[in-house]
Amino acid sequence: MRSEMEQDILKVLVTEEELKARITELGEELYTRFAGRTPLFLSVLKGSFVFMADLVRACQLKSDVEFIAVSSYENATASSGRVKITHDLQQDITGRDVIIVEDILDSGNTLVFLKQYLMTRGAASITIVTLLDKPSRRTKAITADLAGFVVPNEFVVGYGLDYCQQYRNIPYIGVLKPEVYSA
Repeated sequence: MRSEMEQDILKVLVTEEELKARITELGEELYTRFAGRTPLFLSVLKGSFVFMADLVRACQLKSDVEFIAVSSYENATASSGRVKITHDLQQDITGRDVIIVEDILDSGNTLVFLKQYLMTRGAASITIVTLLDKPSRRTKAITADLAGFVVPNEFVVGYGLDYCQQYRNIPYIGVLKPEVYSA
């Protein structure tokens, strides 16, 4: 299938097949970790919605889903360092095992903020699952409990990740051509 977005992609970093295989492994790992419990999968919108849909299907546990939207990028290519909630939880999470599902762990600002926030809201435990881990950009002391792929310091899009709200629907992880975001 052709895509009008292909012209903006420098290279494919993670293929559709690699994504499917790794998400199956992550789902099995979560199934083992949370067997007999009913975790709450928390998607950090908007970037993780594609990943979370596939991850929840790969993890065949009785579970619940929830969504939270936070912003720290404001249509830029680097985090502003200030995190604000733009869509809050719609249910009480007191005593719940929360699995934060994130598209990319970059600076760590968002996940440090969310982890603290969820603990103050009464979560029993917090497990961080990120599709992509970019440790070269980390400014906060935080790591994911499970990560799909470690990626280099390149601007990635696809499979939920965006640039200015576009490219989320590319079925793989691609590196965006610098001229697209530096224009």
